[in-house]
Amino acid sequence: MGRVAELAGVSVRTLHHYDEIRLVRPSARTAAGYRAYSAGDVERLREVLAYRRLGFGLREVAELVGDPTADAVAHLRRLRGLLLERRDRADAMVAAIDRELGARAKGLKVTPEEQLEMLGPRLYDAIGGAYTATRRTEPRIAAQIWDALGDAQTVLNVGAGTGSYEPTDRYVTAVEPSAVMRGQRPAGSAPCLAAAAESLPFEEHSFDVAMAVSTVHHWGDPMAGLREMRRVARRVVVLTFDTDEPRWQDRFWLTRDYLPEFATVLAGFPPLAGMADAIGARAEPVPVPWDCADGLFEAYWRRPVAYLDDHVRRAMSVWTRVGPEAEQRAVRSLGADLDSGRWAERNSDLADLEAADLGLRLLIA
Repeated sequence: MGRVAELAGVSVRTLHHYDEIRLVRPSARTAAGYRAYSAGDVERLREVLAYRRLGFGLREVAELVGDPTADAVAHLRRLRGLLLERRDRADAMVAAIDRELGARAKGLKVTPEEQLEMLGPRLYDAIGGAYTATRRTEPRIAAQIWDALGDAQTVLNVGAGTGSYEPTDRYVTAVEPSAVMRGQRPAGSAPCLAAAAESLPFEEHSFDVAMAVSTVHHWGDPMAGLREMRRVARRVVVLTFDTDEPRWQDRFWLTRDYLPEFATVLAGFPPLAGMADAIGARAEPVPVPWDCADGLFEAYWRRPVAYLDDHVRRAMSVWTRVGPEAEQRAVRSLGADLDSGRWAERNSDLADLEAADLGLRLLIA
């Protein structure tokens, strides 16, 4: 253990703690009976320490390294994407600072827009770095989406992000406007073009089906994007959100009790009925499993402690949109209610639920 601690640059106490909390447990024994690390143990330790040095909390690290769908190569690709995103963001900030220093040195006036340039990237470029860590394909939601694709052989994934929910048994073409998101797509994933939903660079009926998963609310003109999908594909499948019901925000305790600002985030979002009419679709509910693997906004409805973790929240665009004051107020209030037991009292009816209808809807046309 001492030798491993020396090589890894951590203390023996840290390794003992990881052993105690079952994060990294040495599985080998020396001839004298002392605990030792096998090659697999060292590999897991390397992953744990890498995620820790990227700022992840121990709880989130445990979920990441315990992901049964990710092997060593998947973790390396995920870490590489996170590091590249951090490097690119730092490079962009340095370039913006250099431009402002140059302007000031010449006595030029710097506008407020220029001053904020280094802090104003596209929404996905701000939140995208956390996607590979927390936004993974949830098999039960994927099964519902893929069933809706039917017998389609050619699929266009619009607003594809890092590639979650792309079927592997069909020919997929992806479209994603964010360079950060495109840069985190794993090796071997579908080819991805830099384009927006509102202006798809394809001829009419180029694909059997066009799909869009949890992305419509980020589009500048959702209705235009949906019509474009209908133009380039014979069928359309869209995972989106229903705001048609009166007091729809009360379906989820987080927006009901802690984040009323969520209603303003979707204030200009088209009604579900309008989106369905635009593409001639029917809507079906998409329940969110209590142990949902995809860290979307509603994923932790039965695991409220997760919302206290900054890295979990960073992969949810809602928090970026409501702003830091609302976010910190909600986190403080939720933390206090979890400590006091008030949250458990208010939400005791959730304890035995396996899945919840929180407004996710699949439009199928």
